[in-house]
Amino acid sequence: MKPAANFATLLTRFFTQRLVQQRNASPHTIKSYRDTFHLLLLFAKTRLGKDPSQLTIEEIDAPLVSAFLDDLQDRRGIGARSRNLRLTAIRSFFRYAAFEMPAQSEPIQRVLAVPCKRCVHEQIHYLTRPEVDALLAAPDRDTWSGRRDHAWLLLMVQTGLRLSEMTCLNHNDVHVGTGAHVHVVGKGRKERCTPLTKQTAAILQAWSNEPVRGDGRVVFPNRQGGRLSNDGVQYLLARHVASAREHCPSLNNKTVSPHVLRHTAAMELLQSGVDTTVIALWLGHESVETTHVYLEADLAMKEKILAKTTAHDGLLGVYKPPDALLAFLKAL
Repeated sequence: MKPAANFATLLTRFFTQRLVQQRNASPHTIKSYRDTFHLLLLFAKTRLGKDPSQLTIEEIDAPLVSAFLDDLQDRRGIGARSRNLRLTAIRSFFRYAAFEMPAQSEPIQRVLAVPCKRCVHEQIHYLTRPEVDALLAAPDRDTWSGRRDHAWLLLMVQTGLRLSEMTCLNHNDVHVGTGAHVHVVGKGRKERCTPLTKQTAAILQAWSNEPVRGDGRVVFPNRQGGRLSNDGVQYLLARHVASAREHCPSLNNKTVSPHVLRHTAAMELLQSGVDTTVIALWLGHESVETTHVYLEADLAMKEKILAKTTAHDGLLGVYKPPDALLAFLKAL
């Protein structure tokens, strides 16, 4: 009998050979795939009672993958889009595995057949100016971590950086002198420079004078000097939002994520009269059509358009209550 395939060896080759050498995948893609398999291996360890390095390809089967995705939604509260993003990483690995291990094609094809979850295209959410002001005032700027959090919150609200773009910033990416801007490499390896306001540049300049932690390269380090993790940023944001709700009750009805801060930056540009093509360049969108969601979300702009139209005449009707006996029979 042919020995079972070693999952650890295959996964290692997938990252080092397939993603890095053959596809030259971006650091953002590698980080996203890494996080997916980190979560999957922890789930498999709990479910199967085996260390990840001892797993075989047959044990990471379709039922396990489906259970993992369901667990992410139930336990971590992720949406359908995030679920599908995790599944994309898993499918990429198993397509690679299909070529490397044709003898295991049947269980591999079952994993590849796990369907994406259809999702509702919801209207985007963003913060109003009073809500932004309350959020920026939430961190305690008498502490090192509070000054750090205030700086990255302001940067994200003003520039619309993605979460991964903010956490990957190094000091040489931030220019606070003449022509202040921040340089990032976003999705699809697209480089862009986003200008900074005088206020944001001043805050970042002051933050750069803080005592160095770690090797001093990371703009917004954690307490050990390493990079903030995505989960860490989301935890910090949730804590500051909870504090801001005490002074801004409208935040009680909103779920605030790092991407909502990105939407907020885009909406402020749109409401200031900036064209959607410019906003697409500002945010690093692949297509201008992606930016149209902000037009759909701006109720105030729609109301201004409505005010310019001629209203249709309508005739008022008078309500007449139905006969009591017929109403009784209809309700049965």
